[in-house]
Order: sequence, then C-alpha cells, then structure tokens
Amino acid sequence: MLESVIRTCLRVVLSGGVMVAQAATPTAAVHLDKADVVLRDMGAAFAQNDRKKLTQLLPLAKGHVLEPWAAYWELRVRLGDASDSEVKAFLERFAGTYQEDRLRNDWLLVLGQRQEWSQFEREYALYRMHDDKEVECYATWLDISQKKLTGTAAQEDFIRKTWLAQRQSEDGCTFGVEQLFLAKRVPSVEIWRKARLMVEFNRKQAAKDALRIVSGQSLKGLDDLMANPPRFLNLRGPSFGKETSEWLTLALAKFAANDHEAAIKQLNGKVGQQLNVEQKQWLWGVIGRQAAMQLDNDALDHYAQAGNGAHLTDEMLAWKVRAALRADSTPQWSAVESAIKAMSPAHQKEAAWVYWLARAEMAKQPKGSPLSPNVATALQSIAGPQGFYEQLAEEELGRKIMAPARPPAPTAQEMAAVKSNPSLQRAMHAIRIGLRADGVREWNYATGLVDGMGKKGRMGEREKLAAAQWACEQEIWDRCINTSERSSPMDVGQRYPMPYKDQVVERTKDIDLEAAYVYGLIRQESRFVMDARSSVGASGLMQVMPATAKWTAKKLGMKNFQTDQLNQRDTNIAIGTGYLKLVLNNFQGSLPMAAAAYNAGPSRPRKWRNGPVLEGAIWAECVPFTETRDYVKKVLSNTTMYAALLTGEPQSLKAKLGKVGPRENNAGTEDTDLP
Repeated sequence: MLESVIRTCLRVVLSGGVMVAQAATPTAAVHLDKADVVLRDMGAAFAQNDRKKLTQLLPLAKGHVLEPWAAYWELRVRLGDASDSEVKAFLERFAGTYQEDRLRNDWLLVLGQRQEWSQFEREYALYRMHDDKEVECYATWLDISQKKLTGTAAQEDFIRKTWLAQRQSEDGCTFGVEQLFLAKRVPSVEIWRKARLMVEFNRKQAAKDALRIVSGQSLKGLDDLMANPPRFLNLRGPSFGKETSEWLTLALAKFAANDHEAAIKQLNGKVGQQLNVEQKQWLWGVIGRQAAMQLDNDALDHYAQAGNGAHLTDEMLAWKVRAALRADSTPQWSAVESAIKAMSPAHQKEAAWVYWLARAEMAKQPKGSPLSPNVATALQSIAGPQGFYEQLAEEELGRKIMAPARPPAPTAQEMAAVKSNPSLQRAMHAIRIGLRADGVREWNYATGLVDGMGKKGRMGEREKLAAAQWACEQEIWDRCINTSERSSPMDVGQRYPMPYKDQVVERTKDIDLEAAYVYGLIRQESRFVMDARSSVGASGLMQVMPATAKWTAKKLGMKNFQTDQLNQRDTNIAIGTGYLKLVLNNFQGSLPMAAAAYNAGPSRPRKWRNGPVLEGAIWAECVPFTETRDYVKKVLSNTTMYAALLTGEPQSLKAKLGKVGPRENNAGTEDTDLP
C-alpha cells in the first residue's frame, strides 16, 4: 500500500514482472529437518556474502535435494578467485541443472571482464539461458570482432539499444558500445545522449561510463554538475572547449529534472544560444516530460518547441501523448497521433500506443460511424480478456469482457511428468522451506528458459499448463499464475485463482465492498503469497504496513490488535479490506483513484484528480508514478476478469474506470487523516 518507493523495495526476482518478497519463515505446516535448516542458513550466509560460513556448512548439505544450490552459493561468493579447474568441476558435477547454467552465466561475466575470449567462446557454446544482457553484449561483440567488424546491423543495434536502455553501470554492453564507437559504428551524439539520460536520472556512475568513451574532459566536472547544476552553468559551463555545448546540455538536463521552469529561463537566455538544434530540441523534450509528469497545462506548448520528435526518446514521446490526452477537457488527438508515430517501431507496437493511436484515428470519423478497417484491425491485434488495453480494445470492438472457456485439464500422465522433473522438485522444495527467491528463479528456468530437464528448448504448452496446475494444487499461487500466463490457451482458473474465497466473499459482503475488486488488488499486491513481506514491513496478502494497520484497527474498533497479527490470513484480510473500504469511500467510490491511493498514499491521487474531468482510462494513463500507473491498470483489469468469473456475466472495464475529476462540492467532508 503506500509510497511508490516503498513498493520498489520488495525484492524483485525472475518472476515475469511479479514482485516476490523473500519469505522470512516457511509456511507453518512445513516441517524442517536439520538438513533443511542447513540450507536455510546457507541461503542467509550467501545473502551476507559470508564465505567462511558457507565453506563450513557445505559438507552438511551433501545429499540434500538442494545440494546444487549449496554448492553454487559456496563457489559463487569466491568466483573471482576460483581456479578454472574448480569451475570446471562444478559445471561437470551439476551438468544439466539450473545451478550449472547459473554459474556458467556468472563465469561468462568474469571471463568477459577479463577479456579471455577463447574460454568465453567455449563456455558460451554450452550456455542455455541467454537471459543476461551483459553476457549477450559480450558475445555479440565477440562475433562482430571475429568477422573483422563486418557484423550485421542487427547485432550492432542490439548492443547499442541494450546499452541505451540500461540505467545501471554495466560492463558488457558498455564495452561493446565503446568498441563500436572506436570502430566508428556509433556516432558520438548517441553516447552524449546516454550521458544526458543518466545525469537526468541521477545515475552518476553510468554517466561517467558514457563520458569516458566520448569526452576528453576531466570527469570532476560531472561531480560539480550533479551537485549544483545552476552553479555549474554560471561558473563552469564555458570552459570545456569544443565540448562546451554538450556539457551545457548535460547541466540543463539535470537542472530541468529538478526545476523545469528555471531551466526554461536558462535555455531561452545566453546558455541556449550556445546549443545546436538537436540539443535544444532534446532539452525541450526533457522540459515537456517534466511538465507533463507534474500535470502542467503548459506541457504541450513546451513539446511544440521540440520539433517533430525526431530527437526525442520514446519515453519523452510517451509523456507527450499523456499531455495531449489530458489537455483541457478534450484530448488533442492530432498531437497524440503525431507523438505515437514518432516513436520507434518497437514502441509503437506496445498495446497502450496501439490503442491510443486507434482512438486518435476514431476521433477523425463521424460520431457513431462504424470502425474503419484499419482501426478495427489495429484493435483486433491487441484485443483479449486479459490486460488493461487488451480489455479496452475488446470494448471498442463492441464486445464485453467474459471469462473464456478453460482448456482440457492436464492428464494424469502430464501431471506425473512435471512432478518428476528434478528442477521443479528443487524449486518446489526451496519455496516450501522459505528460500522463495531461489525457488522462483529455478521454477522460471524450468518452465520458461529451457525445457525443464536441462536441455536447450522450452516446455511445451501442455507441460506449462501441467506445471501451473501443480503449483496451484500446492497453493504456490504466484508460480501458478506466472506459469499459466506463459502458456496457451488461457486457463482462466489458473491465471485468476480465488484462494480463501469463503473468507473474502463473506468479509466483502459485510462491509459492502466488491469481492472482485479485492481479488484484483490482492493478485497484484502479493500474488496470494501469505508470507510476502517488503523490506520496510508491509505484510501478508494485502501488503499492509504496520502503522496503517494500527490506524485502521482503531478506526474499525478492533481491540487489542498487535501488528504481528498481520501474518494471520483472516486478520490481514480484515485490516486490508477495511482500509480499502475507507479509501474507496473517501474517493466517492472511484475504483482507479482508490487503487492509486492504496499504492501511493491518498494525498497524491487527491492532487492528480485536479484539472479537467477525464475518462478513467486517460486518468490512469496519466498517473505520474510509473509503478502506480501500472498498478492501477493491473488492479482494474484484474477486477474486471474476477467480476466476470464471480458473476458469470459480461463485464465492462470502461464502466469500472468511470470518470475522474475534481472533488464535487456536495461530496461531503474529505478524510485528510487517512494514511
């Protein structure tokens, strides 16, 4: 519930975008033997990089089902010092396992950093996962270099785009871009653009990595710039020779991220006179985005000075779309259209921009006229029962949201096959004893990255359906949902499970709250993981913070409440639904605003609602926080599907979104004490 920054503190693992909190304790029903405790202790020691303890405990893990994990942890913490023979012995001993491929991934990164290319090439040929962008950048550059720099445009494009998208300092793709730059395959302006982005997002080390490639200046100037951009502009800007305009652009990008109005004055003054057209248009894109994120009505005017969008990033153009959608009381559809068409081809294919471009085309047609063939084709390309824009596209095509028929259930033979899969067995055991993050990684590997038996290839659709069913039966709901989402056709019962149905339905009836809304929120909050816990203490199914729980318990008249009771299912549901009901009442029944408040706190949606009255889909798309924007969309699309399942009736996402605007005068007193 709560602050966006709190939400990002949940430990994220390879879970298809699902946040999974590392369990502090195993489920109470699971009995831990001495060997399980050893593995738990080793997992904790690995997290603390405790080499000595891992070495001491490793012999005690011999023969345990999770021994491959124990051996991996012990070797991984000292991999930089390990001999080639030790690594080779591990890879041979655990051949075919996830841990073998995981260590090979880690070893490839070491070899790439050392530029030991012959050994890198041998190991890469045996590598199965191919999900680490750093390894792939090293491998792609190696292939290009072996062809005497006659690699394909697609290979060079992969390195360049991957590097531009990264927000952290990473060696593999930085190395690849540097080599391409030295070979005159990447223009200097792209390196400077990466530096601008990193400065703007306060990623100093990544900015330095870029500047080391392209700049001949001392990087101390970057420290001064990051610390105080106005002072840098006034005192240091003109002293960088031929690079002066680029350093001024860096400073203005940083300045605009903090105070775009002040940056405008600088850009319109003497500083702006020293910049070229590309630099100015880029900066107007930064300013336009910052203004749009603050729901500033002048955002589109700022974007107008950024030209046709040729020099803007996809993210800048996305915020131009949002600014155009909420302009006055009527979207500026021509600006929506031009911004989307200026995006990269890959970005244009995302469901959000397919949908809004179709809406822009629809706005040109006479009201009430049938959809043009082009618009109908575009909407049909994304329409479906699952997903925010997919459901909206369904409705634009004249269809309500219904639960699809379930495919045939896995056969006994299919279930027996997945239950005998050693990688899935290890994953299941790790999750059961509280090593959730490690178990999730191995589960995802077995069900998605390889065929589950350590061979190249992937599980078939029926195999994934069976694996999802096994996770459902074991009440490991996050793996049930995640695995089912990667299988086809859609099994709605797996993707939208309803654990604890009696408790949820009874509780929601008692407080006049829609059960589908609660299920939609829990599915997004915790994936029904009872012991999910954030690093700051949000707990349980509904991820309730202790302070909020105390306030809610008092408000609901719950006596003798203690925060450790949040780990109890019924108490967590009671507190979470009680708070959600109070939030919903405070926002006059608006489902999207209540969801935003549950995620980011109530004070922010109170500000975000000010301005024109908007259709709910536009309001949700314009939420300034990326995480909250995504959260609102997913909770509402989840709610729509759960409503279809619970009622058996066709549903409308548009109806649930409603309209959002300023609080009405007759709405009563607002509860400003709501945490």
